Amino acid sequence: MTYSIIVHGGAGEIDQASLPDRKAGCREAAEAGYAILKRGGSAVEAVAAAVVVLEDNPLFNAGTGSTLNSEGKVETDAAIMDGSTLRVGGVAAVSGIRNPVKLAHAVMTQTPYVLLTGAGAMQVAREQQIELCDPEELIVPRQRDHWKRKYGTVGAVALDSDSHLAAATSTGGVFDKLPGRIGDTPLIGCGTYADDRAAVSCTGYGEDIIRTTLARSAAYLLEEAGDAAGAADLAIRYFVDRTDSDAGLILVDRKGQLGFAHSTPHMPVCGLTSAGDIISSAQK
Repeated sequence: MTYSIIVHGGAGEIDQASLPDRKAGCREAAEAGYAILKRGGSAVEAVAAAVVVLEDNPLFNAGTGSTLNSEGKVETDAAIMDGSTLRVGGVAAVSGIRNPVKLAHAVMTQTPYVLLTGAGAMQVAREQQIELCDPEELIVPRQRDHWKRKYGTVGAVALDSDSHLAAATSTGGVFDKLPGRIGDTPLIGCGTYADDRAAVSCTGYGEDIIRTTLARSAAYLLEEAGDAAGAADLAIRYFVDRTDSDAGLILVDRKGQLGFAHSTPHMPVCGLTSAGDIISSAQK
């Protein structure tokens, strides 16, 4: 049986002192997803579990630890996609949700919709007993005290032993954004994408990721590149050439091959495969 997972903790300029802890956080998330794959669980379950770990880690810009908008509040986006069925769930600009990826999963499995925001998203959260919290609980002291930019997003992509692929992505968005701003994360084909050939999760400057439909482009380029690592590199080169902006992505193909690439100085990642391979990186 072949199965694999790779996670990312966001791309950007990260202070060197925090890099080891961010790599360790990605390893913890990858191991949580890998444990599900190892016991025969689905790729959807694996990526959701991995992203929950990252959302709960205050080092990352997702869930607890999300960056603040222009009003000093947290609004988060998340999406999850099942490549075997093309089922999708996304939530955007939600507040008071401890784990947005769980709400995205509920949208995918419990509603006929693809993307919800505002009152509709909160109705699903209450109906499906997704954990709510005081929005202030998601703001870590460092964010409140310094109110400085945090880079990126978190995400996971996986192949399970039934050869099904899935992707999940979660983010607090960009620093000082206007309330209601929605980035690439919950937009399918932009920040998140999965089909029966590839699963992709992106991070970086969301507006340009949307303009280039980066996740879908990376999946398409897999045919040209022939392998996951090559497709990731081609997609980031395409992105930089078209936008002169910053981004990163992770990718897994239907063979379980893992790839990642980024134009930023840092992007912590960790990948684990049933063959015993371990991918771990934080910078170029």
